[in-house]
Amino acid sequence: MKKLLSLLSMVLLCALAPAAQAQKFGYVDSEYILSKIPAYSTAQQELNTLSGNWQKDIESQKKDLDKLYRTYQAEEVLLTEPMKKKRQDEILKKEQEIKAYQNKIFGYEGQLFKKRQELTKPVQDQVFEAVEKVAKKKQLAIVFDKSGDLTMLYTNPVHDYTEFVLEELGLANEERNQPGQKGTVRTVQTPPTPAGDAAETETEPAPRSAPKAARSLNGQRASGGKN
Repeated sequence: MKKLLSLLSMVLLCALAPAAQAQKFGYVDSEYILSKIPAYSTAQQELNTLSGNWQKDIESQKKDLDKLYRTYQAEEVLLTEPMKKKRQDEILKKEQEIKAYQNKIFGYEGQLFKKRQELTKPVQDQVFEAVEKVAKKKQLAIVFDKSGDLTMLYTNPVHDYTEFVLEELGLANEERNQPGQKGTVRTVQTPPTPAGDAAETETEPAPRSAPKAARSLNGQRASGGKN
């Protein structure tokens, strides 16, 4: 039975191989594209400011709690049991209030999350629309995101359509849009370039000179004080 299944799997792979090779694909670096959009940079700065202010507010509340606790410790020996219970309840209530406020700001779907959606989603949607237009113009069946979670061990610049997306957004600039150093490359192993696409590959200039190292539309997503 196992041999039969293995044989059927091999037959299926052989049948699908020509179809897979006939598909045209490419990749873009959405993180790099977003960094070129002024509105996105402005949104990130505003989010960082808001996050920093909220974090300071929480730290201030924690200092008040710490002061309340230290005062209780210093006066504990002089307090009656009912007075101790009252002070302890005050401290516990303060702790719960701080946790609730922190969750309201930085928790899942908290104020920071909602503000990020409000400020960055319109820009991200604009980029996605540009990617879709480029995919249709270049007849791409699949477009990968180099800055996403998909691990790419090697990238051939001929398949990089990042610059075409920047052109679609009106941000193309040969001198300005140069790939930066970003650490480890995040891409996928690519199937052999089909012979039918060879001519087109030669006529389309590679938008980026070489595969560049990359890192992690978060998110998006930011933690307590960082986006």
